[in-house]
Amino acid sequence: MKRGGATPEALEALIGYHFHDKQLLDLALTHVSAVAGARSRAKSYQRLEFLGDRVLGLAIASLLYREFPTADEGDLSKRLAELVRRESCAVIAESWRLGDHIRLGPGETQSGGRHNRAILGDVAEALIGAVFLDGGYEAANALVVGAVKERLRASGRPRIDAKTALQEWAQARGLATPSYAILSREGPDHSPLFRISVSVEGHELKEAVGPSKRMAEQAAAEAMLRELGAWQASAA
Repeated sequence: MKRGGATPEALEALIGYHFHDKQLLDLALTHVSAVAGARSRAKSYQRLEFLGDRVLGLAIASLLYREFPTADEGDLSKRLAELVRRESCAVIAESWRLGDHIRLGPGETQSGGRHNRAILGDVAEALIGAVFLDGGYEAANALVVGAVKERLRASGRPRIDAKTALQEWAQARGLATPSYAILSREGPDHSPLFRISVSVEGHELKEAVGPSKRMAEQAAAEAMLRELGAWQASAA
C-alpha cells in the first residue's frame, strides 16, 4: 500500500532489508489511531515497539562494548542512554523517512503526526522489532548498527542529558536532588501531552511540556539549567 507518496519497497531499499512477511512491515507502520475496535492496540505497532526497544538496547550495548574497549561501565551506560532515548530513535526514523510511510488516522494526520518525534521514535523501534521477528537477531542487529554507527563514531564524549546535568549541578553544591511533579496530562492515550515542573532548592519552579513524562522532565530540567546559566557548560 502506498502512503504519503512512498511505497513499502522504497522503504525496504532505504533500510537495506526486505521482509518475507509483509504483514509485519505493515503492522510496524500502523499507529493506533488508524485502527478501530476493542483490540485496536494489538493491531497497531505498540507490541512491536515493546520488542524493538529491547532489541535496540541489546544491539547498541553490544556495539558499544566492541567499539569502546577501554570505556568503563559508567561511560558505556551514558552512551547507551543517549543512543536509545526516544529523541535519538526519532533521528533514526527521519533517516529512514518513516514519516512518509506511517499509517495514521485522519485526526492524527491533520495534527501533524507524520512529524511527531514521539511517534517517529516509536515507529523506529517497532520496525526494528518487526525485522527481528522476520529475519532474526542478526538482521535486526545489522539494521541498528547501520543506523547508529556513524553517529556513534562522530559523537566523541557522550552528551550528558539535562536531568543528569541538573542532578550533578545540585549535588556539586550540596543541594537536595531536584524534584519533578506532573502538573497535568492532556490528550488521548495515543497522543498525550504532559506538563511537568522541576524544583531545585533555593530556586523558582520551572515547567515544560512534552509528549511523554520523560521528555517533559528533560525539557523542564533544561529550562532550569538555562535559568541557572549552566546548560551550555553541562551539555558540551
